[in-house]
Amino acid sequence: MARKNILVVDDEKAQREILEMILAGEGYKVTTASSGEAALKIAREHHFDLVLTDLKMTGIDGIELLSQLISFDSSIIVILLTAHGSIESAKEALRRGAFDYLEKPYDREQLLNVIHRALSKLESLDSDIVSASPEMEAVKKMILKVARSSSTVLIRGESGTGKELIARAVHNQSPRAAEMFQAVNCAAINENLLESELFGHERGAFTGAHAEKKGLFEVADRGTLFLDEIGELDITMQAKLLRALQEREIRRVGGTRSIKIDVRVVAATNRDLRQMASDGRFRDDLYYRLNVLSIDVPSLRDRRDDIPVLINYFLRKHTRNTSRLIRGLDAGARRLMENYSYPGNVRQLESALERAILFAESDLITVEDLPLEIRQETRPAGESNFRLPAEGIAFEEVERGLIMQAMERTDFNITKAAKLLGVTFRTLQYRLDKFGIKRPDKLGADNGDDDEEVTQA
Repeated sequence: MARKNILVVDDEKAQREILEMILAGEGYKVTTASSGEAALKIAREHHFDLVLTDLKMTGIDGIELLSQLISFDSSIIVILLTAHGSIESAKEALRRGAFDYLEKPYDREQLLNVIHRALSKLESLDSDIVSASPEMEAVKKMILKVARSSSTVLIRGESGTGKELIARAVHNQSPRAAEMFQAVNCAAINENLLESELFGHERGAFTGAHAEKKGLFEVADRGTLFLDEIGELDITMQAKLLRALQEREIRRVGGTRSIKIDVRVVAATNRDLRQMASDGRFRDDLYYRLNVLSIDVPSLRDRRDDIPVLINYFLRKHTRNTSRLIRGLDAGARRLMENYSYPGNVRQLESALERAILFAESDLITVEDLPLEIRQETRPAGESNFRLPAEGIAFEEVERGLIMQAMERTDFNITKAAKLLGVTFRTLQYRLDKFGIKRPDKLGADNGDDDEEVTQA
């Protein structure tokens, strides 16, 4: 394993030398800085896994250093050293994104334990999130920072980028890890059913409510509730969710009593909630309540270093339980898969490789085994058929265009189009209805056998 780089910042020479001796003796690569100003200059020129800084220094102090470090590299892990009288300042540093603080006087074991805890948490994410790109390394470090808090988190990214995986990682790295993680797709459940799913219902609250039912807020008490596709909530549900977040209590459907809850909410969206709030389609107050902490997940085309690693990972995953030996991909198939633009992101890559494994007639996956969309995209990486719109074109128009392309490629078969896009059947049905996309009549006669597959929701 590569040596971890640590930057030690203290305006007292003796303290810098002691810390350098301890950390170097443990195998860390140590750089020291005598001031916050010097630390900023060094950090802009070199990568560090962790910064260990004194809180009280002349010039730029530890909190200001923390703020400036995060402003240009949000992935940096910062631990502060503080005197007893500065505990409130240290707690403020935690709110601003520090990983932890150590109160002086501390001993060698305390110091090494907190450093080991910070770095080992980062390493443990590697088993959950497969990546090799600097973009995803920054995401992993951001996960560690937000995990310590109980504040709500908003995860933003395109469909198929792995937002639920990120949400689970936030939960697993948090103090709530031993409690429940519950997830719900807000786009996949009818509005009336979603209220019952989230808040529960009392017996007799509506037809079919033969017994009381706990909602996910109650089930996830002391744990984490993941609300996927939060942008699809209607205004009425937005108001009810806002009340639950503000009051830290819920009321079951048909109930009269309030139930206290202790739930950390993590939400995810592939939509521009800020723009939706400006347009009056999403509540401003709910947006700001959700966006206390945020994680932006880059698309796969923006982290191409991850593609070879993901191919190898999914190849092992999907051949593990098969009776056939698949050794890998031949040169042509690997070249196409590594250069494809993946509008459906990681989910599409996994789906494509799983299909290729099933179709392969030898122990090597060939070009002919790959899905048609990958074989047809002959342009080099960065020159794919996918095009970002001109400035001023709304994201929804891009989304609608991608859905239309997928539907046309699959002769308006929703199951096939959903797989191509890397979304669920119900999610695609919801979006087809939302955009008013219907199957042309001329296709209706050609695909009579697929009527069940293309029925609109």
